[in-house]
Amino acid sequence: MQEVEPIGAQQREQVIAATAEYIALAEQHWQRPFETIPVSFDLSGRSAGMFRVAGQRRWIRYNPWIFSKFFEENLANTVPHEVAHYIVDVLYTRHRIRPHGPQWREVMRVFGAEPEVTFSLDLSGVPQRRQQRHHYHCGCQDHALSTTRHHRVLKGLGRYHCRRCRGLLVYQASE
Repeated sequence: MQEVEPIGAQQREQVIAATAEYIALAEQHWQRPFETIPVSFDLSGRSAGMFRVAGQRRWIRYNPWIFSKFFEENLANTVPHEVAHYIVDVLYTRHRIRPHGPQWREVMRVFGAEPEVTFSLDLSGVPQRRQQRHHYHCGCQDHALSTTRHHRVLKGLGRYHCRRCRGLLVYQASE
């Protein structure tokens, strides 16, 4: 299986332009300005796009490998999906709303895009992140916890229980 190459500068410019076009469409619909949002192409793994917020800072990350493999599909689906998250965040900043709730679906309809949450495209050849698994056990079986959950346990921020026997999961250090 040959690894997919990330999109080049010309396609990145197309994605940035499409992002700006959806923001302009939102401005026209809601009759208000929306700031231009920074766009990066540093996302990896199985997600084609991600809207991020940290304090007052907002940005969109796109996966250049998935865009390369399915450019037209991502231009038509992922770009409006992520811009819709941005628009909803600006419109409903202090409200607790579901990420793919009615407000997000409304923005997607304004964009003329299907309010789909995930896609099921073949990602063979796209570089994938793989989290290390950590071995835990309970009273009835072995479990493999992600690094994220393992670190929560180590820091005392999380406790996990077996769904079958309800026993506490206990770390099994490698020998």
